[in-house]
Parts: sequence; C-alpha cells; structure tokens
Amino acid sequence: MSQLRVLYIQASWVPPPENPQADRFLLLSDTLEGDVLQPIWFSRPEEVEAELGEGIRSGFTRGRFRFHWFCCFRPDGRRRRLGTLWFYFRKGLELHRKKPYDCIVVYSHMTPALVAAMLKLFTGARLVVEIMTSPELSYLYEHKRRTMGDRLMRLFSDFSLHVSVGLSDRVHLLYPTQLAHYPLLRRTPSSVFHDLVTMSLIHAAEGELERVILFVGAPWYLKGVDLLIEAFRKISSEFPDITLRIQGCFDDQAGLDALVGGDPRIEIVKAVPNPETIRRISRALLLVQASRCEGLSRVLIEAMGAGVPAIASDAGGNPYCIRDGETGILFRSGDADELSKRLRELLGNAELRNRLGRRGCEVAHSELSERVYAEQFTRMVEAAVRGE
Repeated sequence: MSQLRVLYIQASWVPPPENPQADRFLLLSDTLEGDVLQPIWFSRPEEVEAELGEGIRSGFTRGRFRFHWFCCFRPDGRRRRLGTLWFYFRKGLELHRKKPYDCIVVYSHMTPALVAAMLKLFTGARLVVEIMTSPELSYLYEHKRRTMGDRLMRLFSDFSLHVSVGLSDRVHLLYPTQLAHYPLLRRTPSSVFHDLVTMSLIHAAEGELERVILFVGAPWYLKGVDLLIEAFRKISSEFPDITLRIQGCFDDQAGLDALVGGDPRIEIVKAVPNPETIRRISRALLLVQASRCEGLSRVLIEAMGAGVPAIASDAGGNPYCIRDGETGILFRSGDADELSKRLRELLGNAELRNRLGRRGCEVAHSELSERVYAEQFTRMVEAAVRGE
C-alpha cells in the first residue's frame, strides 16, 4: 500500500534543524511522504547556501519529504507577508498538479490556514489545521496595555479560526479543551497530542547543577516575565545563592531592563540554538514558565525530559503536561504571590525537586517522545483522509 501524500504548510520562518534527528519530516517519512512549504528568514540568496549547504537555494530533501523555500529578500514586512501567502498557494497548487496530495496540514489557524483552506477547495485534498496556542487569548497579552491593533488582531484570529476550522476535516489540538470557548467548533473532529520534542536528544546533566532559576521564552509580557521577577524578589533574600536567568529575544528590551532595575542576581541572556538551550535547561536547578497565554510549552517538555523540576502557570495546555505535585508544580496564571510560594517550596526542598524531576523525566520519555508524536501525527492524517 502506497504512503499517504501530505502537503505541510509551515507558518514559522525558522529553517529546518541542521541535525536530521531533530527534523519531524525525517521521522514521519516512515509512514508518510510529501512536500513542505517553508519560508525562511535570510536577507540575501547567498545566505541560504551558507547556512543550509551549497546548491539548495530552492529546497532540499529529507527522508521522503521535499522542502521548498520561500526567501523574501525585500525589507518591507507587508510585501514579505503577501509574498509568503502567494508562495503557499502558487507552489501548493503547482506541486499538487504534478502529484496529488491526500491531505494538507497547516501549522497555524491564522492567515496560512485560510490559504490552506483555499488549496483544499482547489485540490479536493483533506485539510488538517494545527492550533498551537490558546486562541481565546490570542493577542490579548502581547503588551501590558492592549492597543487597538491587538484588539483587531484578536478579531481576525477568531475570524480565521472559524473559517479554517469550519472548512477543515480535522484539527490537531494540544489539549482537549482548546476549542471550549468556541461553541460552533466544539464538534470538529480532533486529534489531541503534543508538538514534536526530540526527546531522544535530551538527557539529564551530570555533576553539580547551577544554582539558577531558568526562564526561556518571548515576548516577555505574554510569557509572564514581570510576574517571575516580582515573585523572585519576594523570596530572593531567603536564597542568597540563587540567580534568576532570563533567556529570549525581546523587542521591548528597555521595558525588560526597567523591570530588572540593575539587580545583579537577575541575568538577561540572548536566545541561543535549541541544542545549547537544552544544555542550559539541563544544568538549571529548576525551570519556570509563567505564561499568560500558552498552547503547550515545548520548554516544559524539554525540562521534564532533562529531569529538571518545573513550575508553570495553569494557562492553556500546561496542566495537561505538568501534573501538579507529580511531574511539576502549577500556579494560577497572573498570580505572582502564588508563584513566589511555589518557588519557596521547591527551592527549599531538594527531595521534592528530585522526585518531581525523576517522575517528569519518566513521563516525558514515555508519553511525550518523538515516537509517540509520529504515531499520533500519522493516525491524525489517516483519520482525516478516511473522513472519521
């Protein structure tokens, strides 16, 4: 029996990982085949080959999937967005005519999903929309003060969600209640499973850990960094050897620096490639994820895989990853006082940290592995094609 053919529309501008073991499409090649439409962030054509290898400006093959790049070398953001959307539609239609697809999968419920819905109508392929955030909270916590632009983007998010999911044959949810706020969409067939984390590449650190509370993510307000700084200051005098380290790419660096206020025990470090981030996570005493809006945090899963105890807000899918008191600790989203209590509890109890870290590691490597992801993804595509 021939493998099902998939057209995957990638909304992120991040190039595929250099390590093939970390690439979902090599993993999925055991059961599926197809093409990936991938925008990438380079500003000049020669940068593509310098980063990804000579002779692959237009794309490359990994396993049974062929990547097709879109590099927009114009600085104008609007032209880049429009060019990307046209690339999705034009290239998707062109590839389908050469060899038809059974299923289109899109990693977004926003504008790329509207283009994917159009491709479904033109090609007759089945459509799966992957919802990677808590849609009812989209754009509400980008900044401390909500702008008119934020409110308009929230309305557009809901519009895109209803249109794309309404036309889809199945949705990929990160947690079971992800569409609970949308009565018209609750009965849409769904597959519920985590996003890919290459668990086989994550290991617990050996030797003594750094006396560091680590945060990884951006933007800082949506991810609750202000809450974490406030909570840390409430308990820092009790743990004078502990440092708070904040890693990410931050547009509002001035606002973040103002929150830190020159505190020598709060470090701001730049984002680094994923392998180095995982090394930093594995060396930390504990990890905190304080999001106001979240789908299902990959960082939490990576921390669990490394045996690092985690404290997380109860936003979005975090409670389906962190089982409070078993694989980590939860606190009410937005509550800095409760977060400070959880920090005090975990920093002051090495036995609890070890127990949570061990159990989190067991669950991550058994229930959240890349093998489980590939099995669930394949079942999702098969269910969509069969019309289940």
